[in-house]
Amino acid sequence: MKPSLLLRIASIITLLFAVGHTAGGLSFWSPAGETEVLRAMRSFHFDAAGVSRTYLDFYLGFGFITSAYLLAQAVVLWQLASMAKTDQSQVRPLIGSFLLVSVASAFLSWRFIFLLPVVSFTAVAVCLGLAFYAAGKRNGA
Repeated sequence: MKPSLLLRIASIITLLFAVGHTAGGLSFWSPAGETEVLRAMRSFHFDAAGVSRTYLDFYLGFGFITSAYLLAQAVVLWQLASMAKTDQSQVRPLIGSFLLVSVASAFLSWRFIFLLPVVSFTAVAVCLGLAFYAAGKRNGA
């Protein structure tokens, strides 16, 4: 399979993951439902660099930042797919970087979160691993 196709697949999986991650944040979703912890996160205000924030503000903010980075990753993987059609050797190190981050993210999701992000990051990592291999193989590396 060509690296460009594998990168496009990884891009689409990442885009779907970004959309799902954002949708989950918009609904203030929690696997345990409404809990005392969520109520406390909403109600406890503190000063952060001169602005009143809650723990929920930080939780949601970091979640939306993650969504933004996932969206950026989807765009960059799509762009790399176009570049891979003309010069696979140039994109191979970039594929490797995204591969390492995807593997680390799959492990961290397994360790700290739950199954769905593990599956998503693993699917992206598999596509990237195959693209990395294919990009090297075609260039004789």
